[in-house]
Amino acid sequence: MMRPRENESKRTRWLRRMVAILLFALSSADVSFAQPADANKAALAAAETTPAAQPAAAAVRDVSRFPPNPDGFQRGNKAWGQPVGFYLSLWKFVPILALFFGWVWLGKWVNQDASSLKVNSEFWNSAYFGGGLASLLVGVTMSPFSLGLLLSLALQGLPLGLYIRERNACVPDSARLLTQKHIKSVVFRTLARMGLHLGGKKMKQQMLGPDIEFIGKTSTGRRDTSRGSQVENSRGFLAAKELVYDAIIKRATDIHLEPKEDELQVRLRVDGVMYSVEPFDRALGDNVINIFKILAAMDITEKRKSLDGSFRAVTDGREIDFRVATQGTRDGEKMTLRILDQSNSVSTLLDLGFRKQLEEQLKEVVHQPHGLLLVCGPTGAGKSTTLYACLNDIDSYQQNIITIEDPVEYKMANVTQIEINTKAGQTFATSLRSVLRQDPDIVMIGEIRDGETANIACQAANTGHMVFSTVHANDAITALYRMIDLGVDVSMLSSSLSAILAQRLARRLCPDCKESYVPKPEFLKKANLPAEKIDKLYRPPKEGENAACPTCGGMGYRGRVGVYELLVINDRMRDLVREKAALSALKAEARKGGMLYMQEEGLRLVVKGITSIDELLRVVK
Repeated sequence: MMRPRENESKRTRWLRRMVAILLFALSSADVSFAQPADANKAALAAAETTPAAQPAAAAVRDVSRFPPNPDGFQRGNKAWGQPVGFYLSLWKFVPILALFFGWVWLGKWVNQDASSLKVNSEFWNSAYFGGGLASLLVGVTMSPFSLGLLLSLALQGLPLGLYIRERNACVPDSARLLTQKHIKSVVFRTLARMGLHLGGKKMKQQMLGPDIEFIGKTSTGRRDTSRGSQVENSRGFLAAKELVYDAIIKRATDIHLEPKEDELQVRLRVDGVMYSVEPFDRALGDNVINIFKILAAMDITEKRKSLDGSFRAVTDGREIDFRVATQGTRDGEKMTLRILDQSNSVSTLLDLGFRKQLEEQLKEVVHQPHGLLLVCGPTGAGKSTTLYACLNDIDSYQQNIITIEDPVEYKMANVTQIEINTKAGQTFATSLRSVLRQDPDIVMIGEIRDGETANIACQAANTGHMVFSTVHANDAITALYRMIDLGVDVSMLSSSLSAILAQRLARRLCPDCKESYVPKPEFLKKANLPAEKIDKLYRPPKEGENAACPTCGGMGYRGRVGVYELLVINDRMRDLVREKAALSALKAEARKGGMLYMQEEGLRLVVKGITSIDELLRVVK
C-alpha cells in the first residue's frame, strides 16, 4: 500500500521541477527583454564588481556604443512604395523581363528568316535558343547585376550576329541587315516619321518605297538621267517603284497593265505563266502609265496609237532594261513592259540543259567556218538566250563578231552590238548590208522578219560568214518551209543552211515540294516508255498543299528548262530541199539522222523528275 504513494510523490516532484524550470526561463526572458536601459546599466555595474565577469561586461559596453536605427529594421522594397515583405527588385526585374521577351521575339524571327532563306535553320534555331537560355540564367544568378546584364546581352547577341552575317551573304544588298546602308535607312525613316527629313531630296525619295532608281532614255535611245527626276514628285511614283521592284523579286519577264472600266489590272508573267496581282484604281493606274511613258521618252498625250520605247532601272547594284509598248484599247491605254535582266544571262551552252549528244552536235555547227544556224520557236521561248550562249562559246578575241538586234538584250564583251532604229530608217536588212562591209566572221541577226533579210542572210552564209538568226516557227521542219515562204531560193537555202534548232521552255518542278506518283501503265505504253524501268514520276503538289513553300512561293515550279529539237542538214537533206520534197520525206530523213522530236526530248526530262507531264503537254503540242 505504501508503494503507490511513493510513486505518486515522485511524479509530483518531477512535475514541480519542470514547472519551476519553465517559470524560471520565462521570468529570465521577460526580464532580459522588458527591463529598461537603466536596469541594464545597473546590471552592468553589478557585474563589473565581479572580477570574472569584467571581460564580458566590456564586450557588452562596446556594443552599446553604436547608435540605434531611427527607422527600425524592415524587410522588402520600401523605397518603391511597396508593403513590407515585398522582396522583388523592380529595377532589376524589368530588364530581365525585356531580355526574355526580346529572346522570344528574335527567336521567332530567326526561325522564319532561316527557313525562308534555307540557311541551316535547325542549327541557327538551336544556337540562338541555347544562347538565349544561357543569357537568362546569367542575368538572374550573376552578381553584380550590371555585369550579369552585360554578359546576358553578349550571350544572346553573339549567335544573332553570326546568323545575320551568314544570311547577309545569301541576300541582295537591299535586304542585308545591320549594314551601314541599313542603319542609315532605319535612322532616316525613324526621323522622317517624327517630321525630320535629313539627307536632302534624293535621300527622301530613297526612303520612300524600295531601293530602286529609274533612268530614262531619249527618243534616240541615249541615257537621260533627268527623266528620273522629272517623275519623282508625280502621284503614283511610289506605286510604280513598288510594282517594278516586286516584278524583279518575283523573277517576272513581263508586266502587263490592262485597263478595265474602273481599275487597271496588273499581271506578271513568271516562268512563262501569267499571274494576277493587286490592281490599281483607274486614276492611280493612269498616273503609273504616264510615269513609264515619260521615262521611255513617249508622248503622254497620245492614247490611241501604238508607241514603244525603253528605260532602265538600277537596284541591288545591277542594271535592268525595260522595253515599253503601248496600245489603245476600248477601255483605255494598255501597256506592256518587257524585263531584260542582265544578271540572268546564260554564259555557256552547258547551262542550257542539252543532253550530251545534242550539245556536241550543236557545238560542231556553231564552230563551222560558214553557214546558217536558225533557232525557231514562239515569242518568249528563249531563242535569243540560246544564240548568246552560242556566241559565248566562240573566242571573241580571234573572231570579229557583230550582232544586229532589236533591242540589244544582253551586253557582251568584245562583241560589236548594233541596235536597229526603225524610226531613223535603220532596219535589219539595211544594217546587215552595212555589217557585211565590216569584215565580220560571225553575224547574229536578232530576227528574220522579211524576205529581204532572209535573202541577205543566206547570201552572207554562202560567202564565207557564219550567220546566227531566229525565225518564228513551231518546229524545225516548219522553219525550213518558213524560209521558203519568205521568198528565199531553194538552191541558195539548201547550200547555206547548216542546222535548225527548235525549242520551248518548260517550268522546272520545285525541288522542295514536288511529289512522286506511280504512272498508269496505259500512259507509259502510249508514250513508248518502258514500264519495267519507270516506277514513279513527279508532279507539283495539289493546290493549297505547298502554300508555305519558301522556294517556289506556293507555285510548285521554279525556273525553266529548255526542250529542244535539232535538225542537222546533211547532203541528202539538201537534195530534198532543192527538189522541194514532201514534208513526210524530210521528216523520215531527219529521223534517219537521229533527230528526236521535242516531245521525246521532253519525256526524258519528265522521267528525270525535272518537269511534269502536264507542263510538257502545255508547252509542246
